[in-house]
Formats: sequence, C-alpha cells, structure tokens
Amino acid sequence: MRVRWAASVLACFSVFAVMAVSGHAAPAQMPTAAGLWQQVDERGGKSLGWFLIYVNDQGLYEGAIAKMFIAPGENQNPICAHCQGEQKGRPSLGLTIIKNMQRNGLRYENGSILDPRDGDIYSARMELSPNGRDLTVRGFLGIDLFGRNQIWHRLPDSALASVDRSIIAAHARALLPLAGQPRPSSSHSQPRGPQTRGPQVR
Repeated sequence: MRVRWAASVLACFSVFAVMAVSGHAAPAQMPTAAGLWQQVDERGGKSLGWFLIYVNDQGLYEGAIAKMFIAPGENQNPICAHCQGEQKGRPSLGLTIIKNMQRNGLRYENGSILDPRDGDIYSARMELSPNGRDLTVRGFLGIDLFGRNQIWHRLPDSALASVDRSIIAAHARALLPLAGQPRPSSSHSQPRGPQTRGPQVR
C-alpha cells in the first residue's frame, strides 16, 4: 500500500511543542511529536516533503503538509479533488493528512492518514525516537501487518523561516512555544533542496 503526497513552498516563525493527550503539559524530559518534520529519500538524500505536527483542541495530534517539492512540468498547485467533507477541493499545501493520533508516551496510535491523490484514508500510527529527532510513521490497510514504515527527521528551528505564514496561522491556536524539544544535529535533519516529487507513505 502506498500513500503519496505532492507539495509546494512556505515562510516564517519558530518551533512548537504542545499539550499531551491528557490535557496536561508533557514532561520536559520527554519529547513530543509536535514540530516540523522532513521526509528524505534515504537512498538519494533528496527531500520529499515537510510536515507540521501539532495538537488540536481535543488534545489529539494532527499533521499538515507544510512544504512540497514538485518536479518541473507537474501541477505546481495541486488540490485534493477526491477528498471528502471540508477538505474537498482544498490545496494540497497545508492539507491536514494525519488525524486523531492519541499519545501514549513515545507512541501515537489509533489515528488515520490521508492520500490526497485519491481521497483514500488509511489507519496510521507513529513512534518517536527517545531523543525526539526521528519519527516513524506507518500507514496501513485494516491491520498493521499490511503497511510500511517511513522515517521522518525533525527539522531545526531555522527551517520554519521557509514555511508559509498562512499554514502557521491556520494552527496558531493549537501551538505553544517550544519547550525542551531536542535540536537536530544529524545530516538527515538539514533541509534539502526542491529536487523531487511529493512524499510517500507505504
């Protein structure tokens, strides 16, 4: 099973942390999935897309497409023509694709992930590394066995200068100032140039 997203460009702010699913502030020593993430082609090192993860009003974690890397000659402003409900016809950039993730320590479960190409929605879960720098995202059909992992890497604070203000503003009520989130230092965490198509979750 494959879930692919296409994407575009963005502009400014800082990094964010959020409330735990219980509604209480997460312990400073335990990182959360909130923040800006990059999916990288591990074979070629190319950036496939950026995603902003935040907490909604119900204390559940969601994720939106924050930056897209679209190949020349392709539609530079794709929309989710096959989405249902309020997201139908909306631009892929800024689209909420991860919904209803319930936090359990470093694990995020019982959520869903959207494929904006065809509007299909799949079950999903995520797991954060203990140092908070890597996020394993898994989309699957029916049961966890029928899916595939994808690794996202946390981006540095400076990367938010490349995120469109409208995307930050759309989630402003859900975001709190960053508190105790680890700073990425590995080469995987450095922003990559716009060299490929949109990201895939399998």
